[in-house]
Formats: sequence, C-alpha cells, structure tokens
Amino acid sequence: MYYFYMDAPETLLQAITMFSDPQRAFEAAVEFRWPGGNVTCPRCNQAKHSFVKTRRLWFCYVCKKQFTVKVGTVMEDSPIGLDKWMTAIWMLANCKNGISSYELGKVLGVRQNSAWFMLHRIRKAMQESGDIKFGGPEGGPVEVDETYVGGDAKNKHKKAPLKATPDYWFARERKIGLKTGRGTDKVPVFGMLDREARRVRAKVVPNVKREVLMDAILNTVQPKGTIYSDSFPAYASLPEKEFVHEAVNHLKEYVRGEIHTNGIDNFWSLLKRTLKGTYVSVEPFHLGAYVDEQVFRFNNRATKDNKLNDKDRFAFLMTQVEGKRLTYAELTGKGTDSLHQQTAGTGPEDEIF
Repeated sequence: MYYFYMDAPETLLQAITMFSDPQRAFEAAVEFRWPGGNVTCPRCNQAKHSFVKTRRLWFCYVCKKQFTVKVGTVMEDSPIGLDKWMTAIWMLANCKNGISSYELGKVLGVRQNSAWFMLHRIRKAMQESGDIKFGGPEGGPVEVDETYVGGDAKNKHKKAPLKATPDYWFARERKIGLKTGRGTDKVPVFGMLDREARRVRAKVVPNVKREVLMDAILNTVQPKGTIYSDSFPAYASLPEKEFVHEAVNHLKEYVRGEIHTNGIDNFWSLLKRTLKGTYVSVEPFHLGAYVDEQVFRFNNRATKDNKLNDKDRFAFLMTQVEGKRLTYAELTGKGTDSLHQQTAGTGPEDEIF
C-alpha cells in the first residue's frame, strides 16, 4: 500500500526549499508520521499529551516523558535537523545509482561520517518486511538467481602481500591464486523476481549451498509455484519440493520461450552499477544494507501499472522510518558477529567517491 502526501516535493529543488523552513519541515514530518494530526506517544502509544510549541515537542501525561517527531524512528537521538534529514531521504529514495556519503556530506554541510551514518539509517527504513510471498495465489512465475559481489580477478595481483591493500575481501583468494565465478571468495547475494508483481527480494547469503537457497525459496515463494533458474545444480531439487521448475543452460542459450532469468539479471546489473560506480568499495559486513537500498528503488520504480514518481517514492519512504532503529555500535559491528568475516565493519571508510 502506498501513502501519498499532496504537499510532498516533486523535485530536489522543491525539497530543499520546502525543508529549509524548520516549521514546514516539522509539519511535514508530523503529517507523514501521524496523518491527520493524530499524535500518539511512541513509548506508551497513548494520545494524552500537551504540545510545547517553542521546542516542537510533546509531553506525555501517561508515561511522564517528552517526545519529538524523531523518537521511535531512524532519526532518533540525531542532532541533525529535519531539514537535512528529509532532504537526504528524498535524495536516497530517488537517486538511481545512490549517493555517496562524501557527496551527501558536501550537499548538506555535515561531516562525511555523519552523512555515512545517516545513509545507513535511511537504508534501515528501506528494508521490506517480506510478509507477502511471491508467486501469487495461483503460483505465478518467479525467477531465481545468485550473483557475486567483489573486485574483478584481473585487477588483483596474485603475489600481492595481504597487508598491502585495505580491501581484505580477497585475502584468501590472493593466497590460492586468481579465480572467477562460483569458486571465488566474493560475497554471494541471492535474489528472486516475481514476474507478475514485478518485485524483487534479495539478500546476502553465507554461501550458495543447496540447503541455503532452498530455505530462502521456501520462505519466499508460494508452494507449487513456477520457478525459472539457470542450470546451477542447487536448484535441481525444486521438483521434490512440489515446485514447477524450468532451467536454462547459459552455456547454450539464454532464453527458451518464457524460460529465462533476464529479469533478475537486470536487477543485478543495476545493483552492481551502484556498487561499482558510486560506492566503489563496500565491506561485506555492510553489503546487505546496500542491497536493501537497491531493492527499494527497484520495487518502487514507475511502471505501466503503477505510475509512481519521485514525490511518491519519498512519501512512501517517509512512512517507513517509524519503528526502526540503528545505533552506531550496531552499524559498526561492535559486539556482533558477521556472517562473512571475523572482523566486523570498522566505520565510514568503506565508501570512496
């Protein structure tokens, strides 16, 4: 379901002009979060409160605490004003190839590490719940495929010392020699495209073993649905799970009637264009957030059946900032484990622009 806010800015110039006024930015943020002005306390969910106009906050009579429009959203505890936050949300929602933290920092007049933190918090809001299964009630066709994110083997020196470069993506790969395809140590990403709904689900996976891919498919695709894939052996057991499975061998052909994976391959090209062109170097620890960003823009693009524009994408993203929180400790991996490396993310150095 999409929410439309009539006064949402249609262009970046309108966004900057509109949100540069603190009162208009505040009123817009309130309308997005509490349509119709039905403000409730984010802590106790009660509507018994008073508004402190001079400070733009509310005092809840039930839990005896103050709250602002940022509390309970990805913007919580941020000293950065709503004018910068909402402009950044507009830009990330509508820039097809993303925007780097260096560029956003220059545009908004904030430090690069602050912009980096802002972007990751917005990507948190871009995450989809995944409650609705693909394939539809009648089991429509779903394309599945996996891809690998990392540097090209031709650009790596076989004998380069491991400590000579900061991108430790390929540490083991340099030891054992240059390899390409599924034999590399690149980070695998698994994706599925619902052809009828024209929507994508994608996520970083620890590996492309059969049990991992089957688990993702069973959790996402309706039972007895139709699945199209390439000839990767991990998909061979789909008929045993009562799916209708057709595969295309890319060594011989790419299309056989309706059987192909061109739709999900198109999404991979968009994702890699963003990673290689804008973000350049992304740690595996953070890769999932960048995948979520591209999934959001792909699923909310303009189509013949759904005439979305930049205003609609921004308005919809503003409705998703509530109920999601990302702390700096969580973002940088302090006290957490990564699926793909022993050392978690170290901070804003993963982007080069």
